[in-house]
This record gives sequence, C-alpha cells and structure tokens, in this order.
Amino acid sequence: MPPTNGLNPTLFHRHPSNPILSSADWPYRCNTVFNAGATLLADGTTLLLCRVEDRRGHSHFCVARSTNGIDDWNIDTEPTLLPDPENYNEEYWGIEDPRITWVPELRKFAIVYTSYSQAGPSVALALTEDFKTFERRGEIMPPENKDAALLPRRIGENWALMHRPVSSADFDAHVWISYSPDLRHWGSHKIVLHARKGPWWDANKIGLSPPPIETERGWLVIYHGVRQSGAGCLYRLGLALLDLQTPEKCLLRGETWVFGPEEDYEREGDVGNVVFPCGTTIGTDGDTIHLYYGAADTCIALATGSVQELLDWLERNGVPDGDDS
Repeated sequence: MPPTNGLNPTLFHRHPSNPILSSADWPYRCNTVFNAGATLLADGTTLLLCRVEDRRGHSHFCVARSTNGIDDWNIDTEPTLLPDPENYNEEYWGIEDPRITWVPELRKFAIVYTSYSQAGPSVALALTEDFKTFERRGEIMPPENKDAALLPRRIGENWALMHRPVSSADFDAHVWISYSPDLRHWGSHKIVLHARKGPWWDANKIGLSPPPIETERGWLVIYHGVRQSGAGCLYRLGLALLDLQTPEKCLLRGETWVFGPEEDYEREGDVGNVVFPCGTTIGTDGDTIHLYYGAADTCIALATGSVQELLDWLERNGVPDGDDS
C-alpha cells in the first residue's frame, strides 16, 4: 500500500472507470484522444475539449460533455475546432493541448493551445462563449513555446500568461510568465519555475499542466517534469504555489513528484510512461479537484484529490524555487 502521510502521501486517486475516454468512444475515426482542457459550464455540466489525433498524426479539438464528469459523455459528432492553416499558418500541422480559463471580465472562455507550424510549436489563443463559435486571436508567443495557460483575472492592469519557451541557446526548459494589456502584445517576461539540474525527476524540462488554481494562499500550480532515462522520457507531476498578486514569485515548490504513471493505460500507448493533465474542475464543495489527464498519449483518465490537502502538503514539504536547485 502507498503511504498515506508524510512526504509521499497519495494526493490523487485514480477513478475506477479509467480510462474514461478513448478513440473507441469517438463518433468518427481517429487514432487517439488525450490531453483535454476542462471546465464546468453554468448548468454544472463538465466540458472537455479533447485533443484528437487523426491517422496522419495531425491533431484537432473535439468537445465531450457529461453531467457527472465521469461517464455518459455526449461527444460532438464532428470536430469542434479544426486547424485553419490557410488563415493561420502557425496551425499548418495541427492544434494541440488546450487549456481553458473562464475569464469573468470578458464573460468568455479563453482557450490557450499549441499551434504546430513548420517552424515548431507556438502558443495561440481563441475565445468562445459556447464552444460552438470561436474568435481566434492567432499566435501570441512565437516558436518554440507551449504548455501555456491564461490566468483568469488581471494582475494589476495586465493579463498574465504562463508558458514554456525553449531556445537553442538554453537546453533547459523553464516555466515563464508574461504580461499583456490587451491579450495581443506581451512583455515583462520572467521565469517562474526553473527546471532543476542533474538527477532530479524534473531536471532540464518542465511545463505547466492545467491552468493555475486561485486559492486564498496563492496560485496552486500543477506542473509536469520530464525525466530522461535510457528507456525514454518519463512524465510525472509536481506542485508549486505562487504569490497571488505577484505570480512570478514562487512561494513554495515540492521537491518530490506527487503523481506518475503506474497503471497499464499510463505506461503503454503511443507514448508510454506519460501522465499529462491539461484541465481540472473543482467540485461544489469548493475543495474536490477533478484532474483530467492524457495517459500515454492514447486516452483520457481522471484522478481526484483535495485542494486543501495539496496546499497542506506544500506547506509541509515545499521550499522556495531557485535556479540553483
């Protein structure tokens, strides 16, 4: 049995129905379904904006809805949002890994996603009120950049975007934050979380997973770390807490991973040994977190936890982030 207290408690509990969605559930032919953004609609319906990879290897988005967020999914019979390379060249090879943020000021959902161009992956933005029509804003961060999400409110006078750029001059991939007055022009770029060095589970390459969750203690961040091994990459999840009013300041960061691939559907697939969440929802109790994650780049699974328990774990085990860790 895994430990239930101390440094390595079980913070996320896999749902017994996992995986909850796969290509076998889809109303049209596709290769895999994974890495879904998530949100709750006004009527309490769970909406997943799923990444669907076709048999060319190109991805698009398709909506799945459920009254309980677990089963009886109502899936759009056709792709919900397709790449539009004629008008947005950055989508030439598809669109991937959406993160959804409800933005009260705009009264719209902001979808930040990876657009895959011939120059590499970049960050793009679209707005929607109903997940039927979309206002594309196009590329907002140039290649190579991905794993991005918008905070739901302005920080001071500016919007804030977390993202993960990579440059040829820096083999490390850190999580950054950037600010914008208008969702178009971005600046004040700062590193939020450093990829550690050496043998750490999150050395050299990390990235934001779901959009940060606003709590009284700070912005709760679930991020992924990539361990390079002789057998390939291993994707696992860690926790961090950012300052509410100055989110580029990391208050606490866990030193150990808290969720990693263990089950067969997480270890075996198109890309084995991957758990990769792009979305969460919070239950009516204000505490239960539903974590929707891609498993082995092949299907979608669900794990549940407690926001309070995640914060308490960080209080006990977290340390301030630094680039010399």
